[in-house]
Amino acid sequence: MASRGTLFRHPNNNHVEHYHQEEHQINEKVPNHNKIITSLTAGAMAGAVAKTTIAPLDRTKIKFQISNIPFSFRAAISFLVKTVKNEGFFTLWRGNSATMARIIPYAAIQYAAHEQFKNLLKEDVKKKHLTPGRRFLAGSLAGVTSVAFTYPLDMVRARMAVTAKEMYHNLPEVFMKIYRAEGFRTLYRGFTPTILGSIPYSGTSFFTYETLKKTHAEYAKGREPTPVERLIFGAIAGILGQSASYPLDIVRRRMQTAGVTGHSHDYTSIISTARNVIKDEGFKRGMYKGLSMNWIKGPIAVGVSFTTFDITQRWLRKKTIFHIDEES
Repeated sequence: MASRGTLFRHPNNNHVEHYHQEEHQINEKVPNHNKIITSLTAGAMAGAVAKTTIAPLDRTKIKFQISNIPFSFRAAISFLVKTVKNEGFFTLWRGNSATMARIIPYAAIQYAAHEQFKNLLKEDVKKKHLTPGRRFLAGSLAGVTSVAFTYPLDMVRARMAVTAKEMYHNLPEVFMKIYRAEGFRTLYRGFTPTILGSIPYSGTSFFTYETLKKTHAEYAKGREPTPVERLIFGAIAGILGQSASYPLDIVRRRMQTAGVTGHSHDYTSIISTARNVIKDEGFKRGMYKGLSMNWIKGPIAVGVSFTTFDITQRWLRKKTIFHIDEES
């Protein structure tokens, strides 16, 4: 006998319709401006929780991405152990304040933009789900929008993650030192590969997660996914999204940190950066360095992020403070 948590059962349109009607009834009580507020709030929470969870793994990944040291799990563990021994346990979260300063607006904008793009791209307002192509497009547009608004914060976070704590003490100091020593344009070094990378990453991630939720609704008798199921859907989305965009992530990190790694003249564009990385380290070892680490941290981060967003947004929209004032 199948358990209640079984993901795939025969579709039952009555159950699916009941679930969709419940969602519609919740959202119908919330005016559009409050929908944006709840999406922004839930997105900010999702980003903060997810990034804090995997911050030590993120710092380790960046360290290998910007150097020509071969990546291995043993080398990654050695880096973590040495960091704790030499600098203290909480330095594993070094740069996390900059990460929060970036990820909170980034995730808030991304999730809120995704909700708006989904509405704009609907061919029929009565249909809950977009076509596969429009589902991918909504995710890609959301990713590009959030990157465009928050990129300098990502640049600063990468610098803080790979430098000694004596060099940069706080976020404003990083901005000022980069501006004075390397110029304002440096704050946007790596912007193009980041934008290009966000298209397959965000598109694939949102497409996969939304598709899995749609499939679940069809085969699980319209039952709302459990938190564990949402984590699984998000983990799969994270693996596929990060695998699709990883080479551009390598290029982005090399360009962002060129000023502190001595490669300012080598990493001046996407082409020159990719060419130099491949020349020095080979295509597979250079352009996919640390991908196995991403297959650990990526699914965790994306799974936690999507799950936190869904649960938080649903909870907020049930609160009467966000409902239409029927007496007005």
